[in-house]
Amino acid sequence: MVIRVVARSCRYVTGPCFHMRVQSMPRAEIWAAIHRERAALADELAELTPDQWASPSLCGHWTVEEVVAHLTAAASIGRWRWIRSMAGARFDGDLHNQRRMLEYRGSGPDETLARFRTAVTSTTAPSGHTPAWLGEVVVHGQDIRRPLGLSGTPELAAVTEVARFFAAHDFTVSGRTVRKGLHLIATDGPFEIGTGPEVRGSTLALVMAMAGRAEYSAELTGPGVPVLRSRIAG
Repeated sequence: MVIRVVARSCRYVTGPCFHMRVQSMPRAEIWAAIHRERAALADELAELTPDQWASPSLCGHWTVEEVVAHLTAAASIGRWRWIRSMAGARFDGDLHNQRRMLEYRGSGPDETLARFRTAVTSTTAPSGHTPAWLGEVVVHGQDIRRPLGLSGTPELAAVTEVARFFAAHDFTVSGRTVRKGLHLIATDGPFEIGTGPEVRGSTLALVMAMAGRAEYSAELTGPGVPVLRSRIAG
C-alpha cells in the first residue's frame, strides 16, 4: 500500500513495521495510561462552553465535539465490528470514521461527554496494537486542547510510548514514513531514533508531527525540519 501523509487525517492506515531497540511499556501499563489520559481529557471537557464544543479541532473538518465522539467510537468498537464497518464503507477509512463518529455523538455536548466518560476504562479496540490506541487519545486530546488553548498535557511516559510506536509503524498515522531518513531527538525525554538530518523538539511535538499535525512543526528545530514539514504538507 502506498502511504499518503495527510496533515489532518483521522484515518486508519496499515503498513510495515520494524524492530526497535527500545523497551516498550507492558500492555497493562499502556492500558492504564490510556485510561488516565481519557479521564484527564474528560475532566477538561466538562469545563467547556457550548461555543468551545463547536470550535474547529486540528482533526480535519471535525469540531471538538465530533473528535470526542470519534474517541468514544474508537474505545467501543472491537476487531470484528471494525472489519464489518470498514467493509460496509468499502474500506474507505474516512467514511468509516464519519459513520461511527455520528453513531457515538450525542444529541448535544452533555450527552457526547457522558458517552465518552462511559468509555474511559474500556479496553475494547479494533486491534491488539495497544500503543496505537494510546496514540488515539494523546493525539486527539491535543487536537482539542491546542486550538482551545487548554493547558492539559499528556504524561511524558505515555507520549514516549506513542513516539516509539509511531516511529516504527505506518499504522493509524504515517509516522514511519514521516520520520524516514531523519534523526529525531526529544529534548525532554529519552526518545531518539534514526539517522540523518536532526529534528529536535519535545516528545509531544515530535509525536504530533509524526501524526501529521503541521501546527507543531513550528516547535521543532534542526536541519531536518524542512524535510519533515514538506512530508506533512505533501
